[in-house]
Amino acid sequence: MRLFLRLVLLTTAFFAPSARAAVAWRAVLHQSDAWYATAEARSIADNVLLYQTPSGGWPKNHDMTRPPGPHDFDHEDVTAATIDNDATYTQMRFLAQLNAAQPEARYREAFLRGLRYLFAAQYDNGGWPQFYPLIPGYYTHITFNDDAMIGVMTLLRDIARGHAPFDWLDQTARAKADSAVQKGITCILRCQIVVGGKKTVWCAQHDENTFEPVPARTYEHLSLSGGESVGVVRFLMGIENPSPEIIAAVQGAVTWFELVKITGLRVVVVPAPGLPHGADRKVVPDPHAPPLWARFYEIGTNRPIFGGRDAVIRYSLAEIEPERRAGYRWYVEEPAKLIERDYPEWAARWLKRCC
Repeated sequence: MRLFLRLVLLTTAFFAPSARAAVAWRAVLHQSDAWYATAEARSIADNVLLYQTPSGGWPKNHDMTRPPGPHDFDHEDVTAATIDNDATYTQMRFLAQLNAAQPEARYREAFLRGLRYLFAAQYDNGGWPQFYPLIPGYYTHITFNDDAMIGVMTLLRDIARGHAPFDWLDQTARAKADSAVQKGITCILRCQIVVGGKKTVWCAQHDENTFEPVPARTYEHLSLSGGESVGVVRFLMGIENPSPEIIAAVQGAVTWFELVKITGLRVVVVPAPGLPHGADRKVVPDPHAPPLWARFYEIGTNRPIFGGRDAVIRYSLAEIEPERRAGYRWYVEEPAKLIERDYPEWAARWLKRCC
């Protein structure tokens, strides 16, 4: 661990109060404007500044409503700066909201350090890795998993457009943000998977050199993503004056979502005290269930696939071990809103103009 971080952590652990904030970390971006001027918000902001790494980004999986303790950064996987699990862009949005409510140079400087971090982390081809500085392994891949790259690009697009609470940034910063977004869009279009001559969706991660879909953890196989691809499509639909290439990408993805929709099944959680998560997940027939989509589909067959820690592809949720069965989200519902509400509104606006 860097000496700088060790000194900060030891000092913080000694002086910081142990009381937990009333607002949970997952809710810090969803408060009233008045809340960001409160002592509680400032206290959380103080913690956020302490967690910022020397590279300018933030680590993941920390409750930043509390200050870091002496053992919070004992393991490298929770000290490294990342865009995974909403890290970095969430802290930047929070600090921007604090600065709008009560302008302070330290909030702005921490935000700008984070912005420089995001610019530095972007590959020349427009993608972002999961961690930066780079960590060997699947972490170097272009990462759509858990909306990591889309979270970054949405932030940068808001900055480029001069939206509040980023309207204090100068034109140079906005122009750099816009350039990063345009490069990211080019990367997204190059990563879209084509099967049998037809555009489909994206994998959760793509090779940073070839743009090909690639696996990550042992249970995250090379696949078409029924989960992460929703965020990608929504981002593309938010582009002003979309090009024919962007329109074709959206149409191809939505067509694929319609094709692979799962009906007549429901996922239920069953209490199971003897299992690792205290519960089990099962798929049961239900003709009245709303549509579902698998998190992962086999490329070429569109069969839902599942996996355990043994790295073997299975075709049924029941075939993987209970720990992974209950400890991972294998089915999603988000594509329903995309294809039933968001896409028709977008299509009515753009398809008549171009097609």
